[in-house]
Amino acid sequence: MKIWICVLLMLGLMVGEVRAEMPADLAADGQAALARGAAWLAAQQQADGHWGSPETPALTALAMWALHRANPVEYQDAIARAMVYVLTSVHEDGSIWRAPSMERRGGGLANYNTAVCMSALHALGRPELVPVIQKARTYLAKMQYLDDGIYRGGMGYDAETGRAYADLSNSYMAYEAMRLTQDVEDLRAAGDPKADLDWGAVQEFLAQVQNLPGVNTNSYVSDDADSRGGFAYTPGAGAANTNAEGKVTLRSYGSMTYAGLLALIYAQVDETDVRVQAAKDWAERHWSLDENPGMGQEGLYYFFNVLTKSLKAAGDATLTLPDGRTVVWREEVARKLVALQKPDGHWVNDNNRWWEAEPNLVTSYVLLSLASALTPQ
Repeated sequence: MKIWICVLLMLGLMVGEVRAEMPADLAADGQAALARGAAWLAAQQQADGHWGSPETPALTALAMWALHRANPVEYQDAIARAMVYVLTSVHEDGSIWRAPSMERRGGGLANYNTAVCMSALHALGRPELVPVIQKARTYLAKMQYLDDGIYRGGMGYDAETGRAYADLSNSYMAYEAMRLTQDVEDLRAAGDPKADLDWGAVQEFLAQVQNLPGVNTNSYVSDDADSRGGFAYTPGAGAANTNAEGKVTLRSYGSMTYAGLLALIYAQVDETDVRVQAAKDWAERHWSLDENPGMGQEGLYYFFNVLTKSLKAAGDATLTLPDGRTVVWREEVARKLVALQKPDGHWVNDNNRWWEAEPNLVTSYVLLSLASALTPQ
């Protein structure tokens, strides 16, 4: 069985296939956009080290991660201040979040914040952060929903809500965090129990949100050929369709399909598996960078971010569209992101769905996406 490239990279092995370099003019434009964006983002940091909402440390962690990817030397002071802010959000049980000033659904979004923060802290490569990351892994592993039912294997915003719930967005972020940080398990002290997810249960959850008859056996799976292979937000809900007979089915859309593909990779599902092939086929049939396919401008930059991570992890340099056109996705993503940059260096979405009118969040998404697109496989 061919091992997935993302797993090879995480294990520190070499990938033999070499990708063609990006055209020099595009690479230069991309690097210039990256530099302008990083400078803008660094200038927005608050005195105590945070960006965006002080109650959501994941926003600060994403900005810190983005500056580290863009230029860790130039922005080392900003990164250090952000790191301290994130660390002040760590709880005794290993979770990383802050109590909201007002009651809201999902509470402190503990799973989301912990997953993003531990991934960003790990990216810094600082040995002194290993115990923090280990405790965060222990916490996050305990938050996986493992009771029987359609949510088994998934993750929600907060396990303390008193109701069964999981969605693909929170789940893929948790899966990513656990895979990206798995090397710290080898550094645990003798007798310290290791932490991991139930990856078999992860595959069970992914089956509940993929529109793939035979894999998803629920009544809400779509039998529409256009939806086949794509992923939805949460089992039986989220963005849904109602057909002429009144049957409610899952609606596949772009950001969740790439999140689902990435989650399958993290769950080490073979690339020849029908689930993976169907997700890739949906992505090729709905290729667009002008919108989040199926959602228009909603979540557009989240879409760019997860698309870039997913295709990079899959290891495919090109996509083949139904009309026969070959897409070199790294180049198309770089061109699109450069074109969308504002004159002062930031990016923002006019559509505020999922906080995307927040320029600090969106600029962080783009810097991570652009840095990934500009880096060869």
